[in-house]
Amino acid sequence: MDQTNTQSKLQSLPVSVRRRKEKWFRKDFQLYLLLTLPLLYFIVFKYVPMYGAAIAFQDYSIFQGVTGSKWVGFQNFQEIFAMSQFYTVVRNTLVLNLLDLIFSFPAPIILALLLNELRVVWFKKVAQTLLYLPHFISWIIIGGLVYQMFATKGGLVNNMLNSVGIPAIPFLTDKIKWVLVYLGTGVWQSAGWGTIIYLAALTGINKELYEAVEVDGAGRWKKMWHITLPGIRSTIVVLLIMQIGHIMTIGFERPFVMGNSLVKDYAEVISTYVYKVGLQSAQFSLATAIGLFQALIGLVFVVSANMIAKRFGEEGLW
Repeated sequence: MDQTNTQSKLQSLPVSVRRRKEKWFRKDFQLYLLLTLPLLYFIVFKYVPMYGAAIAFQDYSIFQGVTGSKWVGFQNFQEIFAMSQFYTVVRNTLVLNLLDLIFSFPAPIILALLLNELRVVWFKKVAQTLLYLPHFISWIIIGGLVYQMFATKGGLVNNMLNSVGIPAIPFLTDKIKWVLVYLGTGVWQSAGWGTIIYLAALTGINKELYEAVEVDGAGRWKKMWHITLPGIRSTIVVLLIMQIGHIMTIGFERPFVMGNSLVKDYAEVISTYVYKVGLQSAQFSLATAIGLFQALIGLVFVVSANMIAKRFGEEGLW
């Protein structure tokens, strides 16, 4: 009798599991549909192109394709490491990204803390809207605005300086001043989006903690330092690790639009160099080798930062 019951249970188990899965799918099929497009995007535009990484080890010809081109091993990497200009663009990429990390990373944290302390609701909403809007403006438009603002001749800022007897300042042609404008526009464009993330993290802090320290006489500064910042520390660490992973990556549009021949020694970065080597010179294998080197260095930075964070007891990416 017991053996018969056991066999019947074993036979019915797969059916019950299948029915349970079907029930879950019917219940959440809208969520699966929403997931389909992002999943297809990552497969088509992120994973499928990885097949093309083989070009970095070939003498690639567009007529022979990936499968027919001659295999040359690490010859392309030896060639890029022999280029003196390659080290210049790597240096520029690292320096600009490190400066971006120093100035752009703390900005959304500070803004989120300040907005969190605002008690006038309408002013808080207006401030949030003004901070978020630049994120949705493309770098092409921002580049045009920067030129109209800071051009030596006809720029709004220099026209105002000239009107009060101050000579024009070469914001876009002097290397140091160009870097300052570059960093300033980066903070202006990206700070609002980061602020959203930190404000969302702030909502997860238990309000009873603030009430408890208020009883002990703590002011806003002490509450911010001892409760607010520790409450979003894990979010800060995760975003810091992700930004460190992009330390070798600068989007093509920003330096390409804002740069010019007079600041080329500072404005030429890996992405613009790959554009010139790959598209303008049709050296596709060299461009792919540079991109693969860039990705590997970024991976090393992410893994290292994650290991350091976990060693200090913080939550990492994995």
